[in-house]
Amino acid sequence: MILRHWKGITRVEEADNYTLYLENETFPQVSTIEGFVEAKILKRNVEQGVEFLIISTWESIASIKQFAGDVAEKAVVPPHVQAMMVTFDDFATHYEIAQTYP
Repeated sequence: MILRHWKGITRVEEADNYTLYLENETFPQVSTIEGFVEAKILKRNVEQGVEFLIISTWESIASIKQFAGDVAEKAVVPPHVQAMMVTFDDFATHYEIAQTYP
């Protein structure tokens, strides 16, 4: 299993819009990809706005490439979402699950 981590900071007034975008567009899209397991939205208030950490779980890098393209680490941030952001990572970070505990 692979965990994909991506961070971005929205302007405060765009935080709810960003969450709605994920819930209504991104997550329905990725849920149709074979190998997608789940996603979590984490958020916290920071000086610049609202920071989001999106953690998605995938069965393999090949599954992630169905979402992100040939460069699996490349962030998928459409222009209308970029407009909500103060800053965002251009690349996601992938972690292989080495061990889990109850």
